[in-house]
Amino acid sequence: MADETIGVVGAGIVGLATAREIALRRPGTRVVVFEKEREVSRHQTGHNSGVVHAGIYYTPGSLKADLCVRGVALLREYCQDRELPYREIGKLVVAVREDELGRMANLYQRARNNHVPELRRISREEIKELEPHAGGIAALHSPRTAITDYPAVARAFAKDIVDSGGEVRPGFPVTSITTVPGGIEVASAQDRVRVDRLILCAGLQSDSVARLAQDRQEPRIVPFRGEYMLLKPDRTDLVRGLIYPVPDPRYPFLGVHFTPRVDGSVEVGPNAVLALAKEGYRRSRVSPRDLLGLAAYPGVWRMAAQHWRTGVKEYRGSFSAAAFMKDARRYVPEVGVRDVVRGGAGVRAQALDRDGTLVDDFRIHRVGRITAVRNAPSPAATASMAIAEHITAAVFGDS
Repeated sequence: MADETIGVVGAGIVGLATAREIALRRPGTRVVVFEKEREVSRHQTGHNSGVVHAGIYYTPGSLKADLCVRGVALLREYCQDRELPYREIGKLVVAVREDELGRMANLYQRARNNHVPELRRISREEIKELEPHAGGIAALHSPRTAITDYPAVARAFAKDIVDSGGEVRPGFPVTSITTVPGGIEVASAQDRVRVDRLILCAGLQSDSVARLAQDRQEPRIVPFRGEYMLLKPDRTDLVRGLIYPVPDPRYPFLGVHFTPRVDGSVEVGPNAVLALAKEGYRRSRVSPRDLLGLAAYPGVWRMAAQHWRTGVKEYRGSFSAAAFMKDARRYVPEVGVRDVVRGGAGVRAQALDRDGTLVDDFRIHRVGRITAVRNAPSPAATASMAIAEHITAAVFGDS
């Protein structure tokens, strides 16, 4: 319906991409983005490593797989049109042990099913041709995997929204969501705005905001902090492209890897430790409210029972640079503690079901006039423009 007002909660890259898609594709529709921070992309988007994933890891037929492949094409074109950074530096997924070769073979078949372009299996000798300082006995090479600047992309999305007649309202922490006749009232402590439909893209706060909208209780968000080391400037030449491990399918995180950034720096990491606050970018950040919420949720204890050994290992790496770099050296043996300094950290909004299952795929709920994005982990930034298409079609009933 024309002349509607659509509200979007959250000015991360998914929320902004969705608001932009509606503003551009639905003439006559007014879009308002509500953001609690004073700037866009302050949380997951602003702490993203910048990788544009090609679709190697995701279950064929899942939303992740389909939207990642579509999202790469859209994002590449957008960055080219806006002269934003987009560099296809390639990725190696490296096996360092014989027992990883079977998993690598399965990963190759999965990536082929997802139509990852130009992917090939390479030998130890070919690894050295691409990455002279890398270890490993075999690898998958994805030459089209790229890096970009996601905060810059998010700012460009915000500009597109405003240029299309929409509004981005920073400093608007949503405190209540109320269904009213013919619409929804979105309120902060200072203001109230009526919209016809509402889309929730609240990232780390997605479960809390969804509860305001009377959505179901599950999944809950468990925050995992990912901490990085940085190669010292005189050691960045040890790495040319992205170097990743073969992932363990039992665990949703990819493990320590090497990530060149568009600014020329090279990150090593991340680990994955339970954060003590949803926005706990530092070890010292503790939120009693968030901790009580986690402790009261049965899924947290069931998850801990399944993964406590991995958790102990990750915490060792958090406090010991030597332990952190022990894993990294399997992939670039010349790198040691003396070659790195502490870098930044991000927090991943990991959705968790009541039975302790870590939710892997994107998950989107509908509650009347409200659409809630309840889980959008990596590759959400890569897939953001395709996620926006998917949400817009669902909201407006497009084919």
